[in-house]
Amino acid sequence: MSVLIVETAFDPEAEQRAFTSALPNGQAGATASFIGTMRNRNEGDEVVSMTLEHYPGMTDRELAAIIDEAMQRWRIINALIVHRVGNIQPGDTIVLTVVSAEHRAAAFDACRFLMEALKQRAPFWKKETLSDGSSRWVEKNTTG
Repeated sequence: MSVLIVETAFDPEAEQRAFTSALPNGQAGATASFIGTMRNRNEGDEVVSMTLEHYPGMTDRELAAIIDEAMQRWRIINALIVHRVGNIQPGDTIVLTVVSAEHRAAAFDACRFLMEALKQRAPFWKKETLSDGSSRWVEKNTTG
């Protein structure tokens, strides 16, 4: 189980390769992943950048607790969450979740759970800068 919070751009494919290469040979029959990127629109407005803040220590613990919960609910071998903080531009990767399991159903279900739980529970705060130069704090996450 791994949680990484990074302040610079990261390569989700490289992170996933490193994750899967560390698995015991032949143990995982399935790996499911999700890559989230910043979109350039929210609530009908053009967004030109976003600052993503977090509470160090607390955020890491909550993400680890989410992975622990997934490991209790599904028969998964390992899981990874990589989350970006700081200044982010449209198209930049924000989050990667990866889950390995013996079977695909557990991998898919646990991967979706990680992402949904992260959006609901992890202490991240988003401040968007709009194309008109104004800025606003995002009050709620989008669903699904």
